[in-house]
Amino acid sequence: MLHSPMARRGMVTSPHHLASQAGLAVLRDGGTAIEAAIAAAAALTVVYPHMTGLGGDAFWLIAEPGKPPLSIDGSGAAGARVDAALYRDMAAVPTRGPLAANTVAGAVSSWQLALDVSAHWGGRLPLARLFADAIAAARDGFAVSRHQAQATGRGLAALKGQPGFADHFLSRRKPPQPGAVMTRPALAATLERLAAVGLDDFYRGEVGRSIAAGLAEAGSPLRAEDLARHRGMRRRPLSLGLPGATLFNTAPPTQGLASLILLGLFQRLGVAEAEGFDHVHGLIESARIAQRIRDAHVSDPARMSVHATTYLTDGMLDRLAGDIDRQRASAASGAADPGDTVWLGVIDGHGRAVSLIQSLHHAFGSGVTLAETGVTWHCRGASFSLDPDHRNFLEPRRRPLHTLSPGLARLRDGRTMVYGTMGGDAQPIVQAQIFTRAALFGQGLQQAVSAPRWALGRAPDGGRAGGVQVESRLGAGIIGQLRQAGHAVEDVGEWNSLLGHAGALCRRADGMIEGAADPRSDGAVAGF
Repeated sequence: MLHSPMARRGMVTSPHHLASQAGLAVLRDGGTAIEAAIAAAAALTVVYPHMTGLGGDAFWLIAEPGKPPLSIDGSGAAGARVDAALYRDMAAVPTRGPLAANTVAGAVSSWQLALDVSAHWGGRLPLARLFADAIAAARDGFAVSRHQAQATGRGLAALKGQPGFADHFLSRRKPPQPGAVMTRPALAATLERLAAVGLDDFYRGEVGRSIAAGLAEAGSPLRAEDLARHRGMRRRPLSLGLPGATLFNTAPPTQGLASLILLGLFQRLGVAEAEGFDHVHGLIESARIAQRIRDAHVSDPARMSVHATTYLTDGMLDRLAGDIDRQRASAASGAADPGDTVWLGVIDGHGRAVSLIQSLHHAFGSGVTLAETGVTWHCRGASFSLDPDHRNFLEPRRRPLHTLSPGLARLRDGRTMVYGTMGGDAQPIVQAQIFTRAALFGQGLQQAVSAPRWALGRAPDGGRAGGVQVESRLGAGIIGQLRQAGHAVEDVGEWNSLLGHAGALCRRADGMIEGAADPRSDGAVAGF
């Protein structure tokens, strides 16, 4: 039996134990959930550099008891000089190299907007305190995780020649060994500078000017004016009411819409218990419909012709649920785009909750790592299409589609739950597995997070129709039923980290907080 840690005064979960401890230390010092989340997020930019960094994007959901949740959009747009002509000799926008570093990084701007909310709560801890653990790890050294070492090895051929990458992340031109000590002195100095003068410096100050010069020298099309023009945004999250809960997720350009559609459809199937064929097949088929709608409509919200809430009405969800065959796999194609991302959650003693997700898109993003600042730039612009008729066609100052989508739920019994995962296209279905297991079927959080996973993927023969990736712990019986129903199943082993580094926190009405961290990651729950 898996037991979930519990605490009353505050709790943090993240995919790296040092980041969770950094957040907990801030809670112990009287910090708010937002301040603790920023401490954990900053620590992750150091100790999980393949997954996140200052040069990436971020999205937040923030909930305060008695008030509607709010969302922060920390995504960047393509530069003013970034258009399809730059890639005229390419089939797609690359994921590596200077031309992949083509959208502004918005994570740091999201931190400032979140701190503005925290200030209204009475949050007063200085940035120097919030960044203290991140700076110490960057300056004094941290142990390279097994996941970082593996990601470096998998991407070595494409990454080793990118500007700055070898100097910052390789040891004698080879991937570091798990447990090796790595330091990031340039990144430590950048964090110290931002702590001293403020986060706006990343875009419109000394740090921003250094970043712009480094990107230009590397061959990126981004310029100082692109950084200076960027602003994060506070936005209203999408929401969906179910009989037992109200769910929240982030609006376009994220796939939060797909996460809500999926759970709205699944609820209409009336599945009675977890882990059986109905549970697994129902989530797969709901995910296929949700993904199809995402692929057809979700883009930069300024360019969308259909409002996202169109697909969250009862009538629309009823109609879509009617298309699901309870016994047979649909012929819809499944995507298998991975993602290298961190999700973290915090709930403080006042019941204020944070669901935060940050990413470089792929492992180490573009690979371009700037010598003066130690910042590795993301490659989110690879989500753009070079087809002028595509909904996500690359244009200057346009924002790309994001798979990033943190989850938050308010349950009718008074519980507040935050949950999320890395995993690219798999995020909605992994979120749904955690929510349904914990909120609908009564499993403990750690059991729900540790349980066997499944996700849409390519068919084993290399095709796309009907592919499903499953962890073998799901059981031969269920896997056999899936195959009999027409699903092309790929067994990805007992535990597979590519199906998500998930986590969840849940605060009961009596103030007790339950937490879970994913054994597929290097994470931990930290509470007091």
